[in-house]
Amino acid sequence: MYSSAQDTNKRSKSLAAPTQDTTLVKTDSLKVHSTELTEKKQDSTLVDSITPKKELLENIVVYKATDYTTFNKKLQTLYLYNEADITYGDINIKAGTITINYSKNEVYAKGILDSLGEYTQAPVFTQGQQVVEPDSILFNTESKKALIFNSITQQGEGNVIASITKKENDSVYFIKNAKYTTAENLEDPEYYIKLRKAKVVPGKKIVTGLANLFIYDVPTPLGVPFGFFPQSETHTSGVLLPSFGEQNDRGYFLQNGGYYFAISDHVDLAVLGDYYTNGSYGLRTESSYVKRYKFRGNMSFRYENLINSERGFPDYSKSTVYNIRWSHSKDGKSSPNSRFSASVNLGSSNYYQTSTNQSNNANRLNNTLSSSVSYSKSFQTEPEVNVSLTATHSQNTNTQQINMTLPTLQASVGRVYPFAPKTGSKKGIIQNISLQYSTRGENRIQTTDSLFFKSEMFDDAKVGMQHSIPISTNFKVLKHFSISAGASYNEVWTLKTIEKYYDAVQQETITEELSGFDAFRTYSFSTSLGTTVYGTKSFEKEGKSPKIQAIRHVMRPSISYNINPAFDKYYDTYEVVSADGLTTSDIEYTRFEGAVFGSPGKTFSSSMGISLSNNLEAKVRDKDSTATEPKKVSLLNNLNLSTSYNFAGDSLQWSPVRMSGGTQLFKNKMSVNFGATLDPYALDNNNRKIDKFNINNGGSLFRMTSANLTMSYSLASKSGDKKDKNEDKDHLDNIMSGGRDDDMFGESQDFSNPNRYKDKDKSEDIPSEFYNFKIPWSLRLAYAVNYNNSQRQNEISSHSLMFSGDIELSPKWSFSASSGYDFKNQGFSYTQFSFERDLLSWRMNFSWIPFGTYQSWNFFIGIKSSILKDLKYEKRLQPDRQL
Repeated sequence: MYSSAQDTNKRSKSLAAPTQDTTLVKTDSLKVHSTELTEKKQDSTLVDSITPKKELLENIVVYKATDYTTFNKKLQTLYLYNEADITYGDINIKAGTITINYSKNEVYAKGILDSLGEYTQAPVFTQGQQVVEPDSILFNTESKKALIFNSITQQGEGNVIASITKKENDSVYFIKNAKYTTAENLEDPEYYIKLRKAKVVPGKKIVTGLANLFIYDVPTPLGVPFGFFPQSETHTSGVLLPSFGEQNDRGYFLQNGGYYFAISDHVDLAVLGDYYTNGSYGLRTESSYVKRYKFRGNMSFRYENLINSERGFPDYSKSTVYNIRWSHSKDGKSSPNSRFSASVNLGSSNYYQTSTNQSNNANRLNNTLSSSVSYSKSFQTEPEVNVSLTATHSQNTNTQQINMTLPTLQASVGRVYPFAPKTGSKKGIIQNISLQYSTRGENRIQTTDSLFFKSEMFDDAKVGMQHSIPISTNFKVLKHFSISAGASYNEVWTLKTIEKYYDAVQQETITEELSGFDAFRTYSFSTSLGTTVYGTKSFEKEGKSPKIQAIRHVMRPSISYNINPAFDKYYDTYEVVSADGLTTSDIEYTRFEGAVFGSPGKTFSSSMGISLSNNLEAKVRDKDSTATEPKKVSLLNNLNLSTSYNFAGDSLQWSPVRMSGGTQLFKNKMSVNFGATLDPYALDNNNRKIDKFNINNGGSLFRMTSANLTMSYSLASKSGDKKDKNEDKDHLDNIMSGGRDDDMFGESQDFSNPNRYKDKDKSEDIPSEFYNFKIPWSLRLAYAVNYNNSQRQNEISSHSLMFSGDIELSPKWSFSASSGYDFKNQGFSYTQFSFERDLLSWRMNFSWIPFGTYQSWNFFIGIKSSILKDLKYEKRLQPDRQL
């Protein structure tokens, strides 16, 4: 308890109250009341010139503590002990003990010692979005300044550990002997950048004087006389620092330096460049854009001017390569009746083989680059109308041939049933008659890599349009058979035709191209009969429950008949004179040769097609005793057989029997697909097919001309099963570039991407303190074999095994590899090894291609955090591009 006392003055004698006169005085009723004469009217605009005295505290102080709260009235001091909590405006302080001095407007907070003598309940100072965790803090409520001792403050992705911090105001801090780190263990960080003196503007920047790197408190010579750390909470524009290194054929280089433009919240732009001391250089622009619930996409353009060796040397060469990538996707909910998408990958055919700033193995080993940009719209009419506009691009990197359609127009009208009833279902032949209209127009361009984006690429463009009106109907006979019949009318328009004649002087056939509108019309008829046959074999017996309870076989046989008339009216002839000038012969041709949609057929065709598809399933007793139903297991997903017979043919009327099938084994971890071609006709002594059945020529019923088998199998430990590579953006980009989802071609590396070594998500399940003896691993196998015997060569045309896998040797070490073996040529295919070490806040990676055309290696060590991504070391040996 606390009490105080003081002296009081003696009381003075009281004065007697004046006596009141009881004499009544008569007042005049007309006399104005005295108060009305003395009252003054107050001016509402009058402001008091005397400023009111400022309150001792501008805000209400809310405080609490667990053990006790006391107030010293004489010292004007409030004491809070154990789990003390005080809130003053936007400031909150939590600590073991808090002392508030009202006379000095100061708040002092610190922790307390527990029974074991350990310092606990260290202060937590919060002001707005800023949180500081010091050992102790002294704060002035009037000036808003503070002295903070041994504080830890989060700034962006990193933390600042300072011995002394002076809080100047809400937006400026001065620190001394501080550590800046992105390590998780702040009590003993594995690395930090020591800041002797620095100024911190929370959420904006850190400006420091002399700073250098420490690794486990050991100083390194890596330092700067002054530094700037951006700490913006939103994306902002800024300089992208380049990385440096050396190449054996281009000298020293600076790569991936440039500027980042934060244009808006929806779009950004990065401009990057490379420079090599032998004169080579590269430029790149990369942009990403997104609008929520509307669309998203990214674009990139890369250009490189590459110089090999030195001018005057025999191996000197100079070349330019470029590549354009664009990906765009639209949210289907934004406009259900229209859609726009783009997937573009085009450029120089040798870009992925010669580029010095990326190693995209998928595109290196893939011979085709393809692009597609499309827009489609549906009109909700009756019938529905669909229109689409598409531009496509296909490029062969070996032949450097490019095929494009600029554009392709497609339109269709929904199926119409003119004889269908207004209500109820359609029955019979007449009511099921339907017709449809569709059209397709193309502007097809075929050019080469050297003429791409030049006016010459349009010289040989071909334009055409095709109209199609199919009419069909279907009905059932004998309850179990389904019959469909139809006819199709086609009309083809073209703007270019040809004319051929024989030049007797030059003794060669001359083909002239004619410009102008022309068209041809064709029609065809078809019908088919099909049914479905179900067969089930049950193995269940009374009182017994076998493991295989039943097998179900589903067969779908089908017979079709097609008629294609001969349209020889569109064919002409020209006369060819032999070299002796005596013999002549007529050569038949059509002026529509080489048209976009082909030419009309001149041969009558009447053929019958036969096909049979099979599906085999089994019902197996479930291992789970609580399951009430047996489990379905697929034994054979499909087994298809097909052939045809041409009634109008004069020989070789039967076509080869084509067989294909596939299934899934071992809980769908193994995929098996196979196929074969069986020819019923024999070969003569010159290995040419003759009109004689093979069985009548001393052979078997069929002659196998080709066969193929592919298998893929995935194995993984229990931990490895949790990995989902499809969620990895780099993995998806590998697939889009022509790679495989099982990384058989290795992992691609884009050296211009600073986030290619990003931190992986760690599993939250920690079974014990010790490392799990079941080492996580995964293995993926792909086997393929092809057999060819079309002309009695009886050979394995290709035979290979590809594999890729990874293993986590320890919680921090991992190893991955991808390779393959060619059994036909007896050699290893493209092989890549990768070693990775998790160094807590750092990451180390070494990838190695030990042999082959792309023999190279790359070593990288750097900080995971994007704020310090430029703090890295990278060394690589580029492959010999001349190969």
